[in-house]
Amino acid sequence: MNDDMTPDTAPPAEPTPPTEPTPPAPKGGARRVVLAVLPAVLVLGALGGAAAYTKATVNSADRTVTTKVWGGGAHKPAKDPAGDVGRGRADTELSKLLLPVPENYRLGPDMGEYGNDDEISGKKATAQMKESGRGIAGKQRRERDQRIDRLHVQGIAQRSYTSDDNDLTVEIQIVKMKDKRAVHDMFGFQTELMGTYGGSRKGPTIEGHKKAKCFREPQTKSKLDALFCFAYDGELSLTVNAYGTKPFSASHVADLVKDQLDHIESPGEYV
Repeated sequence: MNDDMTPDTAPPAEPTPPTEPTPPAPKGGARRVVLAVLPAVLVLGALGGAAAYTKATVNSADRTVTTKVWGGGAHKPAKDPAGDVGRGRADTELSKLLLPVPENYRLGPDMGEYGNDDEISGKKATAQMKESGRGIAGKQRRERDQRIDRLHVQGIAQRSYTSDDNDLTVEIQIVKMKDKRAVHDMFGFQTELMGTYGGSRKGPTIEGHKKAKCFREPQTKSKLDALFCFAYDGELSLTVNAYGTKPFSASHVADLVKDQLDHIESPGEYV
């Protein structure tokens, strides 16, 4: 080191960078909104995954196989055809409420980790809903779990359907809750969320069923389209998700939703 160096010749110290302001913590109202929306965001994410799966299914489908329509020609269906395995299980009170597989359809792809025609007990369904909240902060997760417990879910029955033309997949889920008020609140929350979900379009009305609302996927350049319908009846909450290639017949899906709701009212009749 040069002994003649003085403090005046020393290199200047680098300036301290300004401290970024800490964003204010969300207030109580905003926090409650976040807690309410999180479960639905997870649901919407699952719907997107289902749409991607449907696209893969449609693209890889073997279109050379001859389609056999159930019953064939002018058939005379039994009074309660739900016993036909090809039309879906009907061995429990809840599974009987699912729409039997209609003509020109077959059982579709698995719904997540479950099959294409399955029922989940209330305890298991509640645990599954709570498990979807992994990653949420401890206190927020506990509050979310308490909200789920208050739903008193008694069971979930679900079934998927794919058209024989491989251009449409429909998923139907019926959730039974102990509290009718919870069912009503769930319907209000789902429809309010979809009504504000970026670009969602109004879907078709369901003839004869005022407690049902449908929403179409936002308009995009994708070759796929989607329709989401929600309804409720007493202790039952109904969700119908449909994915298909464009052009998409929303009215056709609306007819299936109507058939499903009519079937809930009269599960022993042929639809």
